[in-house]
Amino acid sequence: HKAERRLELIGDGKVLRNYGIALGGDPVGHKHQEGDQRTPEGNYVLDWRNPNSIAHKSIHISYPNADDEAAAKARNVGAGGMIMIHGQPNGYGWWGWLLQLVDWTDGCIAVTDSDMDEIWALVADGTPIEIER
Repeated sequence: HKAERRLELIGDGKVLRNYGIALGGDPVGHKHQEGDQRTPEGNYVLDWRNPNSIAHKSIHISYPNADDEAAAKARNVGAGGMIMIHGQPNGYGWWGWLLQLVDWTDGCIAVTDSDMDEIWALVADGTPIEIER
């Protein structure tokens, strides 16, 4: 839930975990093009992960989908990509939690490092993700 700055892990129709999140620097609305600092809205898949990213672990969200690509093409812009769920930038250590107080990413969904460790362990590649307003 973007408006609530909350990520829920759901299993068997029940909320298993809740995490506070930070979003892109211009978080209101769906991502329309590369560089707009928006976090996409819609249905995607967590399709691959990077244990050695510039942030503390990252899991890729399958944005853009075919609809996103078509909409961007109609506007003659690039849709963007590399939208991830990730921890804090490497090297931020214990005070990375301060970044969670503001929307600071380029469109990704950021969580604390400890939350990212838990999400990493609980969520398999191929898991669907619904990003809501």
